[in-house]
Amino acid sequence: MIEEINIRDLGVITNATLPLGPGLTVLTGETGAGKTMVVTALGMLLGARSDAAAVRSGAASALAQAVVRLPRGHRALPLVEEAGGEVLEVSGEELSDTHPQEVILSRTVNASGRSRATVGGAAAPIGTLARLGEQLVAVHGQTDQLRLKSAHAQRETLDAYAGERLAAVLAEYRGNYEQYRVSAQELREVRENSRARAFEAQSLTAALKEIDSVQPEEGEEEALDAESARLTNVEQLREAAQTAQAALIGGYDAEADTVSVLLDAARRSLEAEADDDPALADLSQRVRELMILATDVGEELSGYLSDLDAEGPGRLAQVETRRAALKKLTRKYGADIPEVLEWARVNRARLEQLSDDPARTEALEDRLRHLRSTMQRQAAELTELRREAGERLAEAVSHELSALAMPNATLVVTVDETEKFGPEGKDVVALMLAPHRGATARPLGKGASGGELSRVMLALEVVLAEVDPVPTFIFDEVDAGVGGKAAVEIGKRLAMLARHVQVLVVTHLPQVAAYADRHVLVLKNDDATLSRVDVLDTPARIVEMARMLAGHEDSEAAREHARELLQGAGQLGE
Repeated sequence: MIEEINIRDLGVITNATLPLGPGLTVLTGETGAGKTMVVTALGMLLGARSDAAAVRSGAASALAQAVVRLPRGHRALPLVEEAGGEVLEVSGEELSDTHPQEVILSRTVNASGRSRATVGGAAAPIGTLARLGEQLVAVHGQTDQLRLKSAHAQRETLDAYAGERLAAVLAEYRGNYEQYRVSAQELREVRENSRARAFEAQSLTAALKEIDSVQPEEGEEEALDAESARLTNVEQLREAAQTAQAALIGGYDAEADTVSVLLDAARRSLEAEADDDPALADLSQRVRELMILATDVGEELSGYLSDLDAEGPGRLAQVETRRAALKKLTRKYGADIPEVLEWARVNRARLEQLSDDPARTEALEDRLRHLRSTMQRQAAELTELRREAGERLAEAVSHELSALAMPNATLVVTVDETEKFGPEGKDVVALMLAPHRGATARPLGKGASGGELSRVMLALEVVLAEVDPVPTFIFDEVDAGVGGKAAVEIGKRLAMLARHVQVLVVTHLPQVAAYADRHVLVLKNDDATLSRVDVLDTPARIVEMARMLAGHEDSEAAREHARELLQGAGQLGE
């Protein structure tokens, strides 16, 4: 559950801390005091889209922060750890397997609309907040009444009630449906674009034949570039090699003493006196090593010169021809040879698809037949599961409606099977309301008033909470259009729901507020520009409920009525 919410510079709220706790908490206040900002702050923490207009005028950014307490092992905790956030132990309580843990969530929106979120102190994507929100809070406002009118939302409601078995079958069906969709698209492409595919296959065949005729290899371009540069400058290379060879070991009309001759003379001179000084003996040995090295280099230069003479202009012509062939490929198929080879690899696979149309068509048709058969079986199972769940949901919600001052109302859930496969099966789900005995059930979007929709939504939430509960429920003025006895019954039902989960209600109805375990007042400061949040004690609560009843808090009759409501709700002693 949510332990505490801190709001700063959001709408008309400068800085407010809203302490929450288990049970039912109501938020009341004059219109425009900022109650909606509390729900907006919660929406921010649940990953809702950020809105720069919500930042208080003159402020750089708005902040919403919440401390959420969860039982150990709750399904939301792995998401926190996945985001790199810290899960805190609740201080002052003995550690055990049931010991609760806390997570701090925050969301900042600056005046330009940019947003930043943290989960357990670690920066996280907004999507992570949304995933956490699905596990932590169910938010319902007047716009959700409109959503409840849509066929899509009604099917989702029924599927949620149906439970894990339907969810498992639906997941398998969706996987097969996606495969079916992709295969059907591919088959259409094969059938409808045969001429274009034939032309594409012809073009690819010619291109791949051209590449295969050249047989390019990675690294070949660089090696040929180097060889071309060498062969183009062969005369300069020959002259340099000949000069070096003559200097080292003689030959090619060398007139001066060679390096080898001079080193030999130095060696003999040192060896003649080596017996008198060991240092000269060591130097003599090093000179001998230089003679060997000079001879080796000279012989390698001889081989180098032989290769130059063997390659000659003929080899240069071969190199340039090969470079031109590779250049032609890179102009057509890629910036370099590796890109050309990758292009060939990808389009060779493409050519196999294009060239095997008859076999491919037959394989796709077989695959589609198999998928249709599997999907038909799964869709039939989905229909059966939905109809069974629909009967149970209708009975449970009708029972709840009876407790919400609609004793003769009945929820009717229909599941009609269509011919066409869809992403969710073949079913059209409709939730309909018969407001009294003998009345024809009509779709919620056509026959239900705002007050009836409010009660249907609350009844659905009470029923759904039994099969897939979240720790916190938030209702934002969903009791609009309700009054009198119906309002009292809504208050009772919210209090009953609050025995199992945390419930936060924004309301204008004193009959609902009377059942709260905690009454929070959102009110403007004396300058009527900034809001604050107060948790009311019993006397202050009576004053606020009197205002809600009579429009002003000084009416003694209204105060007495407020006391009666609180006493009837069990919030005052006898």
